[in-house]
Amino acid sequence: MSNISDYSTTKAAIIQQVNSTEETLPIRNDACRSKIFLHPHPTSKICLFFHGFTAGPYQYEPIGQKLFDAGYNVLVPLQPGHGVAGNWNGDNPPPLPTEREIYQEFALSWLKVAQSLGQQVIVGGLSTGGNLAAWLALEHPQSIEKALLFAPYISGNNAIVNFIVEVLPIYYEWLNKEHPANFGYEGFRIPALRIFLDMGQEIIERVKNNLAVPMFTIYSENDQAINHSELQDFSKATIEQQAKSWYHSFDKIFEIPHTMMTKAEGNQYQDLLSTVAKAYIESDITWAEVMEIGYQILQGKTFDIVTQELNLTERVYPDLSVMLAVMDKKIIIDSFSLKNSACY
Repeated sequence: MSNISDYSTTKAAIIQQVNSTEETLPIRNDACRSKIFLHPHPTSKICLFFHGFTAGPYQYEPIGQKLFDAGYNVLVPLQPGHGVAGNWNGDNPPPLPTEREIYQEFALSWLKVAQSLGQQVIVGGLSTGGNLAAWLALEHPQSIEKALLFAPYISGNNAIVNFIVEVLPIYYEWLNKEHPANFGYEGFRIPALRIFLDMGQEIIERVKNNLAVPMFTIYSENDQAINHSELQDFSKATIEQQAKSWYHSFDKIFEIPHTMMTKAEGNQYQDLLSTVAKAYIESDITWAEVMEIGYQILQGKTFDIVTQELNLTERVYPDLSVMLAVMDKKIIIDSFSLKNSACY
């Protein structure tokens, strides 16, 4: 961006385009409108986040505001076919796309927007939005600094549900459709979800062979929607391929659901989630270094002392200590044991 004047013009054009597009839908409710958090100047980092399936940008309002307050520009666009007002049901399902290309072109167009507003683009997404963020990072690694995948829907947790998603073209209603924080659609036709499951399986295979963008996979042990075993394997593959990839699973004790982004949707620890995500964005260290810090803390040292001794103070954001405090200590111990065994 050559100067503030150019940036201001671009910023105004983005907001005008979003408002113009959403005025014509009509929007289901204000919670579903795109959330655009922009400073009066370009920022060093800009976050582009994709909401979950049948939901809306409201899912990213808390973390978006926190990252904006920290100095980032943040974009949370309403996805194609989502957030449209109407009397939707099995005979008249909501207009969700059944072709992945529609979502992919949408993601690409917003990547270009993000690039005009800051220096380093961070992409992220919840559930199917995580799939979209991962796909974008795999396709355009030269344009993306990091990716945050919040409970990505790369594999379902129930074999019967997986079968239904893969095969049957039925209309499905969410079990929590009456939840007061559910501002999105109450149901959908299965083929609209199937494209994301297929995309997820392809992402798993692609990550095993080539990954240039570091990814942080965050999920909850209390999540009933995803296959934890496959997600763990996926996370390990991202770390093997890209040393600065991380992963974190919230213990069941926190009772964080698949819809993990807001208190309204069931995560009473939304601030903790934001803290962990920000620690990753602001840090520049490998997973092995994270584990080394964690192990030294388990030996009785403080976070500050460990980072000083390892010469990591300038590359580590202090909030990493929060993630290490709530992390399963077995992960740290097992990682250290594996490291030592590999030395012999």
